[in-house]
Amino acid sequence: MASVHESLYFNPMMTNGVVHANVFGIKDWVTPYKISVLALLYDMTASKITLPERRRLNKLILPLQQGPDLTLGQFLKTVEECCPQTAYAVKLRLHEMADGELKDMEYFFSTLPTPFTAFDSEAYKTSVVGLFMRHMILAYNKLSFSQVYKLYKSLQHYYHSHYAKPTDGPLGLPALGANDSDMDLTSTEDTVGDRIDRDELDSPVHESELRNDSTPSRGPLSQKQAEYFLARQAYLLKNDENKALKPAALQEELNNMLKFNPDFAEAHYLNYLNNMRVQDIFLSAHSLLHYFDRLILSGNEGKSNGDEGYGRSLRYAALNLASLHCRFGHYQQADLALQEAIRIAQESNDHVCLQHCLSWLYTLEQMKGSDSTVLTEDSVKMAAHFCLPYLASLGIQSLVQQGATQGKTAHKLMDALKDTDILHWKHSLSELIEISLAQTTSIWRMYGKSTMALQQAQLLLNMSSLEPVNFGVQQNNTEAFAVALCHLAELHAEQGLYCAVSEILQHLKEQFPPHSQHAKLWMLCDLKIQFEQHMNEGKYHLAEPLVTAISALNKTEGLYRKAQVLKALNRSTEAYKILQRLQVHCEKTKCTEVVIRVMLSTAELHWESSGFSTALPLLLQALALARQHHLQSLASESILHLAFTQLMLGVPEHALSVLHEAIEPVLAHGSVIDKGRALLLTARCQMAVAGFGPNGHGQADLRLAALAVDTLKESAAYFSKLSCKERLRDVHYLQALLHRSLGQTSQCNKSAMLFRLLDQELQSPAPPVSMRL
Repeated sequence: MASVHESLYFNPMMTNGVVHANVFGIKDWVTPYKISVLALLYDMTASKITLPERRRLNKLILPLQQGPDLTLGQFLKTVEECCPQTAYAVKLRLHEMADGELKDMEYFFSTLPTPFTAFDSEAYKTSVVGLFMRHMILAYNKLSFSQVYKLYKSLQHYYHSHYAKPTDGPLGLPALGANDSDMDLTSTEDTVGDRIDRDELDSPVHESELRNDSTPSRGPLSQKQAEYFLARQAYLLKNDENKALKPAALQEELNNMLKFNPDFAEAHYLNYLNNMRVQDIFLSAHSLLHYFDRLILSGNEGKSNGDEGYGRSLRYAALNLASLHCRFGHYQQADLALQEAIRIAQESNDHVCLQHCLSWLYTLEQMKGSDSTVLTEDSVKMAAHFCLPYLASLGIQSLVQQGATQGKTAHKLMDALKDTDILHWKHSLSELIEISLAQTTSIWRMYGKSTMALQQAQLLLNMSSLEPVNFGVQQNNTEAFAVALCHLAELHAEQGLYCAVSEILQHLKEQFPPHSQHAKLWMLCDLKIQFEQHMNEGKYHLAEPLVTAISALNKTEGLYRKAQVLKALNRSTEAYKILQRLQVHCEKTKCTEVVIRVMLSTAELHWESSGFSTALPLLLQALALARQHHLQSLASESILHLAFTQLMLGVPEHALSVLHEAIEPVLAHGSVIDKGRALLLTARCQMAVAGFGPNGHGQADLRLAALAVDTLKESAAYFSKLSCKERLRDVHYLQALLHRSLGQTSQCNKSAMLFRLLDQELQSPAPPVSMRL
């Protein structure tokens, strides 16, 4: 049980791991709700329940103990979901006490198994249950008679209010007042037993985060409840934002918490994380500054480190502020904050902080579009020198990413990632393991190795996290998982598996809501898949509106796709201007993939004006660039364009020999549309070499003719998978031409009929087959 919720014993947001006592000025008291939890623990040990039910109840114990108080209805419903039999027994026990007399409650406490004396009890004195029972029994025995009586009356109110007005929502939960210091185990006085009045009995209930209710609590929380709430919400925001409170509800809960203790630093930090969810730059910076202000005012740093603690908070505050501005794209403000952090760290001789600053410095340079290779290498060397494996691995991963864009060979990049993976597993850096797998997936896709990319994505999605899985989180919903799922969706879309794509995208939408940090990844992925699908199906009127949405998420992708739509709509002049502007921009930003695609699209524009010889230099340049950067998919695409150009220039033999170089990687790793286009081009080259012309006269090579028939049939199967009717119309036209030249009348008539049906359905003039790949 303890291993399941081990992280709940330590709040990672607390400075130096120190939990400060009485952070709200409120102690833990004996409440009717905790008596209900005691009744649950008693009935769990006394009654016989099945093993699955016991496991579910064991997982429920710690959240019930440390979470905010529940109403009786919420408590019974929660227990009933785990074990209806135990829920009924607890309800019956509470009924006996509430409808009985004071002696019934006294009898209940006297019959509890004492962790000190009951050796056969499951409530061992150092266990979670044992510690809770010891605390409750000691606190109860310390109460005066008047306090016991008021506790009993509170229990009656707690029980009967659930049945009196079941439709009124949460009712006031009776508890001893905040000023009743006798409930504290350290108090020795017995003079405040009469402080509870009727108003305190009507105070609002503390809603439980256990059930993820959207209604936040209204009253003050105890220290442990606040720590549990903050730790849980911070964990969920990092790993499964979907299960955390909604931004508005969490904001209201934090406002309520800060109302009772404005100097609670950790609440300000969670407020900062919550504002980051909704991209609120003003409130994010405001909460972040408040967090460090309160951290300094609380004296946590100063008590342990003197003046050094004060300076440490200041430099890390500046560093966090720089990262905040980096995230929102405010590079000038980020640079100023980073320089301030570096200055303070140098004055204090803080090498660890300086290494963090150096990491953010090369990250900032990358975001600006500058070459940061030298800075990154220096960061890796210094991080290794100061034994900072996390920063060293991040630097190596950044170098791998830069190397991939600069044309480094795959084996060098993979060797570097392999070395970092050894470091990750050695130090159990699960977050970096996920990033490494996602990065490997992206690199294989960039190189055109879809099978390897698919394998790496599946490896990441099926990997068990090294972090303890708390609060029912089964998968870390980090950027790495979002990237892997987006790659998976695009790979399925390339193969025409749109049903699987819709399921993956639906999962992404559920795990990464639109307001979340990484939602833009699946939004752009979804729009690109829809665009390609409409373009393949020839529905340009549906693809055109998507360009605006793509441009809002990625201007470069939006411009490229706008040019594609204009080219498909025969608006060549506008498309050419956009492509030229895009090429200049991408050459400045060193976006090699887009540069190559722009060159190929520009060559296609030359084809439309029969400028095949003009397109050759562009295609050769694109092929050289693709090979220089080891981009196999783009190199194959360039070879297909070269072969088509050679075919149009009247040298089909050379085109066919060039195609043999590209056809194998296309069939192994290419998309369905690429396979169909490659096979269609191969069939046309085979027909041209065999001597089949439009008039059907010439010396026919029957061997090549038979190959062309099979090739056209296979390409038609690929185009049918994507409902690519325009391409199918071209295939049926060539089939009819081929069968007519061979004298196969029935097959010719069948292909002609299919061509005619598609031509009538499309209701658009077919472009010349010679003008399109």
